[in-house]
Amino acid sequence: MIGLGTYAFFWQHSPRAPQPLTLVGAFEATRELGVELFQICDHAPLEQMGDAEIRDAAAAARALGLTVQLGTKGIAPAHLEHFLRLAEVFDATLIRSMLHGPDTHPSLAEAEGQLRYVLPRFTASGVALALETYEQVATDDLVGLVERIDSPALGICLDPANVVARLENPRDCVERAAARTLNVHAKDFSFTRESGWVGFRYSGARLGTGLHDHRHLRARVRPHERGVDEIVEHWLNWQGDVETTIRAEREWTRSAIEYLRSTP
Repeated sequence: MIGLGTYAFFWQHSPRAPQPLTLVGAFEATRELGVELFQICDHAPLEQMGDAEIRDAAAAARALGLTVQLGTKGIAPAHLEHFLRLAEVFDATLIRSMLHGPDTHPSLAEAEGQLRYVLPRFTASGVALALETYEQVATDDLVGLVERIDSPALGICLDPANVVARLENPRDCVERAAARTLNVHAKDFSFTRESGWVGFRYSGARLGTGLHDHRHLRARVRPHERGVDEIVEHWLNWQGDVETTIRAEREWTRSAIEYLRSTP
């Protein structure tokens, strides 16, 4: 299934927007685009909402016919258990996370111990944990960790754009992670020369126009066959003013949905 994530609304949620979009506003915008899946990913206000606000947000998602997934950072058992409780409220069956949190940086051995401790709770709850590929952990190490634990409740959130920052080839990341992928972050990326021709900028691109080979990803992951959801995200740079930036963000989202729906 194609879904939208919080990062597809990055600038609309930000304080730079004249009226920052609320979580429920993002739900409504998602349904207006004909999309039925939303991943609340690294959305700081979620951590600050009270129980009643969370229940109201979950009720709004259900009323709109939205399936919800959750996303956070870190694998400390107490933190993941908190997100399991949130998942129960939202009827979420997938939580995306990363090995490192804002204040936690476990070694691979420590991470394995933490995951083995908490995963039985995920299994019992019917929730999968998808660990994202990113620059702080080598893809081979991350996938190797998932393979050693070998739990149906644990897999990969595949985002090949992230690993370029550790000089990994995105295509190699896809090849290594495909078999264990439970979730995909669908965004594109490109290099452009800085002004003066000195150096490059690595940043986002409209999906289907940059360096990311999403056809290759689909061929290796087989998301339609395996029920792996593709969550639209963007790395959209500030466009000079808020109106232009938000207009571009909305257009990138519409274009990404069309691209994913029309691409084999």
